[in-house]
Amino acid sequence: MGTPEFAVPALEAVARTFDVVGVYCQPDRPVGRGLELKPPPVKAKALQLGIPVFQPEKLSQPGEFERLSELKPDVIAVVAFGQILRQRVLDLPRLGCVNVHSSLLPRWRGAAPIQWAILAGDGETGVCTQKMVFKLDAGEVLLCEKTTISSDETAQSLHDRLSQMGSGLLVRTLEGLAAGTLRGLPQDESQVTLAFKLTKEMEKLDPSKTLRELDCQIRALTPWPGTSVWIPERLKIRRARPRPEVRTRPGKLFEAGGGLFLGASDGCLELVEVQPEGKKALSAAEFLNGFRGRQKESGSLVWELS
Repeated sequence: MGTPEFAVPALEAVARTFDVVGVYCQPDRPVGRGLELKPPPVKAKALQLGIPVFQPEKLSQPGEFERLSELKPDVIAVVAFGQILRQRVLDLPRLGCVNVHSSLLPRWRGAAPIQWAILAGDGETGVCTQKMVFKLDAGEVLLCEKTTISSDETAQSLHDRLSQMGSGLLVRTLEGLAAGTLRGLPQDESQVTLAFKLTKEMEKLDPSKTLRELDCQIRALTPWPGTSVWIPERLKIRRARPRPEVRTRPGKLFEAGGGLFLGASDGCLELVEVQPEGKKALSAAEFLNGFRGRQKESGSLVWELS
């Protein structure tokens, strides 16, 4: 059971090792300006592998549990499925339901563990497999694998690495369960942190924050919801780097030496790539070339954030 791109490597790895009798994913959704129905990545891969696909809007709909029961699964592997499994589904497979979670549980239970690990400035994260229970990400941890979060890591790059790590970890977990050699460890409830769902409101940068906080926010929220400033039109920040040696007042956006800088509480962010509202992404130099007629201060372009 899985839906987005994150789950595709896990499906491929499991299908190479085990007999996958069915794949469950979310229904096709309309995308783009034409609102054309598009299958989720897991469905596309499952059809390519010749595996039957099931796409109920809700597993709780009448008849869906009975259809799942007919597959007689030994185990259900869940990777970013997008639906809550009721207790009777959790109890159905003889080896239980196993979830791949992209954090080191009990840290960052919830919907957005990759982004929150970067937002918090964590130095490491990883993937865990857990025995699913009817409480969010609270089951016994079966296996874990750690990885360092680099200083230039974005949510997208970390997502891609953890996706690959999780696929191998899932196979080892299923092998251990099948052999009867793997036992879970209870989570320490006193160490739980929650990774709440991301919202569009999180995109606005607050220049009164530190460079570290702003840098983490930009990297964590790339590609969605992104991060932006208003001058007064919206300017999305695609890439930036901390420049603590460059000093100005927080909230000042200015040109210096051909670069674009945003003042923070303890230095400046150099904005490497930006995207004006309704336009394509631009390098700082390309953006500045389009604004040569703006207000000048000491020969440089200057904005105050709205």
